[in-house]
Amino acid sequence: MKFFLVGLLLWSAVGAQAQAGAAAPSQSPSDVHRAHASTVDAGDYIYFSSQGPSRVDGALPDTFAAQARQALSNLKSAVEAAGLTMDHVVYTTVYLTDMSQYGAMNDAYAEFFEKVPPARAVLGVAALPDPPIEINAVAVRSLSERRAVSPPNYKSEEPFSPGILTRDRLFVSAMPGSENGRETEDPAGQVEFALDRVKAVVEAAGLDLSHMVFVNPYLTAHFPMRVMNEHYARRFEFGNTPARATIEVSSLPRGAQIEFTGIAVRDLKERRAVRPKNMPPSPTASPCVFAGDTLYCSAKSGFIPGPHGGVYTSTTAVQLRQTMRNLLDNLEEAEMKFSQVVSTTVYLDNLADTRAFDEVYGEYFRDASPARTTIQQIAPAERNPDKDGHYPDLEQVSLIAVRNSSKP
Repeated sequence: MKFFLVGLLLWSAVGAQAQAGAAAPSQSPSDVHRAHASTVDAGDYIYFSSQGPSRVDGALPDTFAAQARQALSNLKSAVEAAGLTMDHVVYTTVYLTDMSQYGAMNDAYAEFFEKVPPARAVLGVAALPDPPIEINAVAVRSLSERRAVSPPNYKSEEPFSPGILTRDRLFVSAMPGSENGRETEDPAGQVEFALDRVKAVVEAAGLDLSHMVFVNPYLTAHFPMRVMNEHYARRFEFGNTPARATIEVSSLPRGAQIEFTGIAVRDLKERRAVRPKNMPPSPTASPCVFAGDTLYCSAKSGFIPGPHGGVYTSTTAVQLRQTMRNLLDNLEEAEMKFSQVVSTTVYLDNLADTRAFDEVYGEYFRDASPARTTIQQIAPAERNPDKDGHYPDLEQVSLIAVRNSSKP
């Protein structure tokens, strides 16, 4: 029930962004990762699937510190295989199944990004295909205009940059609603504090919030969604908001309850929101937003829109078919197709459903798979219908597509 209520709220507010869940996976890492490419070259940017801590032979190092270094080493190998260095990485997302290992992760992370570290988000999740840590990344091909951006008086010993500016884009690190592990004021104050920090990074790059094309609000189960949406909506133009994936996670660094991260485009003329005809304008999210040739799309679930909208099946595979239909609506409105998708993030209610998910997912990416990250961020929902026959969301997918990246 909790997942349906969340999904229904988000559909009315952000166009069917749902939330999913956690449990132990039944597949081996090789089974889980077989359904996607490790690296996708999209021209100016290269997208890397999440890299876990296992060695080439499948063995797992003994300690978390060694596991974190192995995951980073695996990422470095993928980056170098693409003809780049770790200096080219502009953004990473780190997934931890145990947030108490945050400090040890930071120590290892700093060893691999010694010069100008990328922007970053770190999330505590319930389960990963290759636990206890996975890391995905985006890299820029040219270093000529890559530079770190920091707001005035910004001080931190964390091994990430508040923002990384490239020729055409700004990548903004996750900005929490608390400082030094202390929550600030009430939930509304936390939202305002976090968004003020995002705004400060954006303004340090000479931009403003209207340049944002994609935002990830990450929040824990304790944080009121309604409050977040209400205060978030005040920061953006109605019907022209960034694309958004609102994700409930198990934990956030240093006890934070909410944080925001995202991407902005430098030239506003390169920003264009896309909305299918069956989607009403939203105060909190556009279905997709262009940043030049790159299309950032909000997370979608199997929620069927309309006056009797909802999720009407209890299986992940059938829900995914509706999700892909919803995603295709967005792509077709942008005059694009699945072959131009370069990266996806998959949120599953239960990683044990990965194989069933992959069987359907693979039908849409038969010839060339996008880079992909798959996680289970919270505990699984009870798969029972409510009084109206609505089931909880069991999966959701967000994607990035590139117009000049047309795969067969």
